[in-house]
Amino acid sequence: MALSAKQAEIEQFYYHEAFLLDSGNFHEWLDLFTDDTRYWIPVRQTRDSREESVGKEDSIALVEDDKSFLILRVKRFDTGLAHAEQPPSRTRHFVSNVVITADRGEVCEVRSNVLVFQSRYEKSENFFVGYREDVLRKVGDSWKVASRKVVLDQPVLPRVLSIFF
Repeated sequence: MALSAKQAEIEQFYYHEAFLLDSGNFHEWLDLFTDDTRYWIPVRQTRDSREESVGKEDSIALVEDDKSFLILRVKRFDTGLAHAEQPPSRTRHFVSNVVITADRGEVCEVRSNVLVFQSRYEKSENFFVGYREDVLRKVGDSWKVASRKVVLDQPVLPRVLSIFF
């Protein structure tokens, strides 16, 4: 199956985003989000049945930020007061299985798998595995994240969740 131009463009958008995060270019990363963005990591519960285990829209979340709060989180890194990130984590973001689930021209719903490695000091390593459900909106010549839902597969996370997905 041939790769569409839009699919290739969106994949390159995600690879660029991963590069920015891994390089610590958080201010430039913020530019990839619309002003009305929602960045959400719901709590995932383990259930005995096949019932959906991801939190509903009004349930508790590990992270529920808008653009202004994402900006505050990034500015906090600049102050040196983000103790969970002193010294900064070394991260590696892997994005795969990028699927456009809905294409409405200038707006696309996209699902992708993510694997993020985080290393702190010489003894602390974490892997985060999950998927993202994004709404991407074309703004000028660029795609921007209008909404991001990150669903992590781990039922138990490290003490501090200080990195971005």
